[in-house]
Amino acid sequence: MGVVSLTHVDDDGRARMVDVSAKADSTRRATAAGALHTTAEVVALVRADELPKADVLSTARIAGIAGAKRTADLIPLCHQLALSGVEVGFGFTDTAITIEATAKTKGPTGVEMEALTAVAIAGLTLHDMVKAVDPAATLTDVRLLRKDGGKRGRWQRSPAETGEPTDTRSAVVLVASTAAAAGTRADTTGPALVEWLSGLGFTVRGPLIYPDAEIAAGFADALTGAPALVISTGGTGAAPTDATPEATRAVIDRELPGVAESIRQRGAATFPLAALSRGVAGLAGRTVVVNLPGSPGGVQDGIATLEPLLDHLLAQVAGGGRHE
Repeated sequence: MGVVSLTHVDDDGRARMVDVSAKADSTRRATAAGALHTTAEVVALVRADELPKADVLSTARIAGIAGAKRTADLIPLCHQLALSGVEVGFGFTDTAITIEATAKTKGPTGVEMEALTAVAIAGLTLHDMVKAVDPAATLTDVRLLRKDGGKRGRWQRSPAETGEPTDTRSAVVLVASTAAAAGTRADTTGPALVEWLSGLGFTVRGPLIYPDAEIAAGFADALTGAPALVISTGGTGAAPTDATPEATRAVIDRELPGVAESIRQRGAATFPLAALSRGVAGLAGRTVVVNLPGSPGGVQDGIATLEPLLDHLLAQVAGGGRHE
């Protein structure tokens, strides 16, 4: 094994801050994850927002963002960065609250520590919020999942370590609808997608229904466990509350513009207002994410567009499906 050079240690073995002044600015992004292991009772209380303290997830999210912004104050040899964005999301298993954070910047050095700090601080805040109910809760598995930018480009953990999909027939249906989340309107688009995907042999979770204002948390929930496919409906229009495209761009690494345009074109051929949809499609790691409009007709246009593409697309993302 060759000699490993540690960048934060000088030739005399003393800790040092790396000089990055000669490095070129690059758009950089890093995603980290962790989990607070607790009891099923606590998970249920957090999901229902029924703990005695304030809104647990909102408080932990704000703490994680603030922690990312203070990373240079907490870790001595980190550089002060002008962060262009920090996203903190949560998911749930039967006995854990999962945490995922993405930090972004444009500069000469990476944002891995900012993403990791966001996860750690959000997790510690969750612990503080639930400790009265479960003092034995445990924060574990704080780790970097992937990073982009700089001379080394993209790095990511292996699928086995990150939970990237190995089952190419797993899917999640996500619905952005404030009225449906409040129970004042019945949603038909989510069940239609579940029925279609099930008929294609997918194992489907959902439909998960989130208010438009909380759709970013909906995507964090939908991406838990790294399914092969996430399809959302709703929130793609031009109304002030429509935020699905922005929430999607915050979690995807690469766009699939042709897929989104094909869905729009199919709809606009019979319903001109379909051209107003701002839906996007792309890849979050190895998960395909597609936005569909929130109308039954828009969902049917999406189904008709996706069905002939889906198998080949998922095979390509999984590393196969090459052109002969």
